[in-house]
Amino acid sequence: MSTATAAPRAKKKRPFYASFGFQIIAALVVGIALGLLGRQLGATADNPTPLSDTLGTIGSSYVTILRAAVVPLVFTAIVASISNLRRVQNAARLAGQTLLWFAITALIAVTIGIVLGLVIQPGARAGSDLETGEPSSVGSWWDFLIGLVPQNFLGIGVSGSVDETGVLDASVDFNILQIIVVSVVIGLAALRAGKKAEPFLAFTESLLKVIQRVVWWIIRVAPIGTLGLIGNAVIQYGWERLTSLVWFTIAVYVGLALVFFVVYPLLAKANGLSIKQYFTGVWPVAQFGFVSRSSIGTLPLTQRVAERNFGVPREYASFAVPFGSTTKMDGCAAIYPAIAAIFVAQFFGIELSIIQYALIVLVSVVGSAATAGTTGATVMLTLTLSTVGLPLEGVGLLLAIDPILDMGRTALNVSGQAFIPAIVAKREGILNLDLYNAPREGLPFHDEDEEDAVVADAAEPAEAARSSEPVGTATGSTPTTR
Repeated sequence: MSTATAAPRAKKKRPFYASFGFQIIAALVVGIALGLLGRQLGATADNPTPLSDTLGTIGSSYVTILRAAVVPLVFTAIVASISNLRRVQNAARLAGQTLLWFAITALIAVTIGIVLGLVIQPGARAGSDLETGEPSSVGSWWDFLIGLVPQNFLGIGVSGSVDETGVLDASVDFNILQIIVVSVVIGLAALRAGKKAEPFLAFTESLLKVIQRVVWWIIRVAPIGTLGLIGNAVIQYGWERLTSLVWFTIAVYVGLALVFFVVYPLLAKANGLSIKQYFTGVWPVAQFGFVSRSSIGTLPLTQRVAERNFGVPREYASFAVPFGSTTKMDGCAAIYPAIAAIFVAQFFGIELSIIQYALIVLVSVVGSAATAGTTGATVMLTLTLSTVGLPLEGVGLLLAIDPILDMGRTALNVSGQAFIPAIVAKREGILNLDLYNAPREGLPFHDEDEEDAVVADAAEPAEAARSSEPVGTATGSTPTTR
């Protein structure tokens, strides 16, 4: 190797305005300012203006684009990872450990929710002028079983209606759980087919790399989407809705903050991981989950954070992150239903028994699977209230402020979906600690090059040479397959 080749090139320091973190924060500030300006100009949810329409279109369009990448990303990632399954030792153990840690963190979160509900007493402090509304859907264990059965290839469905002018308003939706089922079946079938399936698997792996490049481009314009989403949220929801339910809102956000700022960092420390790297690594997905309010829409970014920032092997992340997007919801399925159930009991003057508290814990730990086919905090709440025997009218009491709460819930959901697989990978000895501990230098992911967003393998040998030890040995890390 020549001296010119061996000598590392000095990196040009990026100006502060080129930092992805700065761009996101600037977009949040500008979006809030535009939202407040829109409300001053008379824009509300019932009275749209050109400014609110523009912000709403920017935000919804960005989420739509991200959602469009979910189906091909999940399908190709799972099929490709199954083809490489023989490279991952103890795949069944990994799946079991993932479910175990999902349950452990859900148990911690629901316990925090119950304690906060009993201490803050949000139902006893609620205004007496609350109105009830009708929930759009309810959850049941039967929904989970039905959701496992694909209605068609990849579980894609089309719904629509004709308005009074005769124009068809159609929308395309998908069921992520059905996509996972179909992808796993096709991947296993390709493995069983042997050499005859090698062209298909090679094509799938190539397609995955192309899709990942497209996803990177989408993520790079996230500040624009963030501006539209947060600006429209300020106009649509404002802060007036918090008046009667301010203590309930405080209780929920305190619970979310405790899990995000205390529980997850303590779990990182207990497993030998840097708390600082946890915060800098999870930031891109947490902030976008907050403004997008969509775990599924954030899924491409969540998976990339797990792989690039936390060093989770792609073969494992391809299973854990999509599966977690429907079943790992510490915000929607643990803290929120626990506090909400106690709120409803206090509001209606119902004394809860120890058995009912135990049922709240049980539903929060395992019940999110029952809403996997119809995800949503409202669905999870109806399931909790039904199981505990509380009046379903309580759901309607909370609908008015649900969008405001959903921001924080989703941010915590996606943070756990990205970080818990890192804990499992670390405990199983397959986490790439070089990626986890790498400086991110203002980028959403470590060592990303705007001209080559996917392939960064050259960084690992350089890092290993600087530390005078081979990657994946003394540090206990294992290089990921990219």
